[in-house]
Amino acid sequence: MGGAKSGKARNYGTLKFNGADAEKRLGELMLHIANKCEDDPTFGATKLNKILWWADFISYARTGRPITGVEYHRLGNGPAPKRLLPVRKKLIAKKDAVVKERPIYNRTQIRLIPLREAKYDLFTAEQIALVDEIISELWEEPAKYISELSHGKAWEVAKDGQSMPYESIFLSDSPITRFDVIRTLELAEEYGWDRI
Repeated sequence: MGGAKSGKARNYGTLKFNGADAEKRLGELMLHIANKCEDDPTFGATKLNKILWWADFISYARTGRPITGVEYHRLGNGPAPKRLLPVRKKLIAKKDAVVKERPIYNRTQIRLIPLREAKYDLFTAEQIALVDEIISELWEEPAKYISELSHGKAWEVAKDGQSMPYESIFLSDSPITRFDVIRTLELAEEYGWDRI
């Protein structure tokens, strides 16, 4: 294999987008989501993780750029930002948010409570509109259901703790259609891709 012979690691996708403000954007987006979900009784840590994941990955699918650009990894309940806990700790240390725990059925809900508004100058109106659209779609949906929604092909092919590239949003279990084959052949001819 080419990567093994040269001693260089192979790049299997974009794990994160470089940018000094990625974690800052993550923190501000967490505050926005927590503020918008204040009246959603099902909002907790799991739901926060999934809203962040859907927002970043859907943004990447639609525009070629995520909203935060942070790295995500596979956890047992679905994908989550790799640096979520350190970013949450910074928000708490700066008194921008607190965490409240409350019993829900036989579990403990861990809820982020914002103590200030998010800084919206880090985002476009379209990015916030996408996040709000996702929040609306998932409103009052239980964490278990939302976790199952996030267990798509991208999550299935990763191992626990393994990073999930942004390109994995395009993985699908859907059968290949005749249109898919024809379009692939057209693109291969147009761009000179080798055929196997």
